[in-house]
Amino acid sequence: NHYSTLTVFRPNQEMKDIQSREDIALFVNSFYQKIQVDVLLAPIFTEKIEPEAWPKHLETMTNFWASILLSEKNYNGNPFRHHISLKIDSTYFDRWIQLFEKTINEHFEGALAEETKLRANSIRHIFETKLNHIKHRN
Repeated sequence: NHYSTLTVFRPNQEMKDIQSREDIALFVNSFYQKIQVDVLLAPIFTEKIEPEAWPKHLETMTNFWASILLSEKNYNGNPFRHHISLKIDSTYFDRWIQLFEKTINEHFEGALAEETKLRANSIRHIFETKLNHIKHRN
């Protein structure tokens, strides 16, 4: 039913921009809730992340985005290396970015929300390019 894809706006409640770590945790948690039930993406994540590991993964992703958007220093890692072994192509990246942008648009509007979507698209491009290079090299 096409109504399920519509964003529900709450009357008398203006959308705000991303401003805090709590805002980032909100979009990270909401985004990964969508991932966990997505027909295409859920199996990829289920294969790599055990159910009991999801809270740690969500915290890591919150730290990752807080480091990018708020210049926090809580993230220390190499996110690309976790993606090298995945059997994914542009179809998966398309769906990932679609769900990501939908999540941001459901919760936020403003300059940092737009910057977040731009950063996600940049990450998508870098990861997809690197994975294609590795795949064609082997």
